[in-house]
Amino acid sequence: MSFIAGIGSTNVDLLYENMKKIPGPGEEVYTDSFSVQLGGGLPATLINLGRLGVPARIATELGDDMFSSFASEQYRANGVTPVNLYRGSRIPVNITSAVILKDDRSFISYGKGNLECDNNTKETFYRMATGAKICLMTPRGFADVYRKLKSEGTVLVLDMGWDDEMSFEKYGEFFNLADYYTPNRKEALKLTGCTDPYEAALRLREHFAYPLVKVDKDGCIGIDENGPFFCRSIASFVNVDSTGAGDAFLAGLCYGLFHGFPFRDCVRFGNVTGGKAVTAVGALSAYVSENELREMSEKVITTDYASEL
Repeated sequence: MSFIAGIGSTNVDLLYENMKKIPGPGEEVYTDSFSVQLGGGLPATLINLGRLGVPARIATELGDDMFSSFASEQYRANGVTPVNLYRGSRIPVNITSAVILKDDRSFISYGKGNLECDNNTKETFYRMATGAKICLMTPRGFADVYRKLKSEGTVLVLDMGWDDEMSFEKYGEFFNLADYYTPNRKEALKLTGCTDPYEAALRLREHFAYPLVKVDKDGCIGIDENGPFFCRSIASFVNVDSTGAGDAFLAGLCYGLFHGFPFRDCVRFGNVTGGKAVTAVGALSAYVSENELREMSEKVITTDYASEL
């Protein structure tokens, strides 16, 4: 059975919503809206894929603590099989308390952020990901594992997030390995040195057969064998919280790639899953089923990019 794999830290979010203010030293503020969720990043993408019926696996660190138990339960409940990399006694997951006001938010986080890229971790990751149809890449080590998986036929999809020092030179080995890359407008402009997202997409075609640039709430620019196209966002999706939108978009895109859809359809799927994700607070609160994704993608308008100019 084919599946989609990835490696990454697990994040648990404690969300305090509808807060009137951020408490100062010695103060206590109550809210009547609170939830515990898995946070964003690669785990969120895999959970969204699991919810769409795609078998998914993640190599991550989980301990014996209540936060790790919660995360493990969430993975399995949403169709993701976790493979544990941790053998210590501390709490290995990242924990973030998010105080959410009407127009702002504040965060307090615990953890080390990213996984360590040692030989034991690499070997466990490779064994877990062997046979995957698609592997999600993180540009923090593991290049030799990705290289081996690609030689065995696995498709590699890179979503790297923001870096002040982002460049082709710094991340060249990952760009050279990746089959697909999913930057947003800011990332694409930084990477290419362009001032226009369409020009950035053209520049990215020097490295990828099917480049795309997410242009925030407006939609997505892509290029396929028929030329540049623009995929509009769904107007009925009202933005409540943009946390996890990129992770959800990646899930929709990979859903299409996994099932062999044309690239334009894959981007349409991404617009649906990414758009739905912003309609509720938290990275994983709002999502679509597989049937809803197929139905709603038919409503996504895709036009030749020239008609948008």
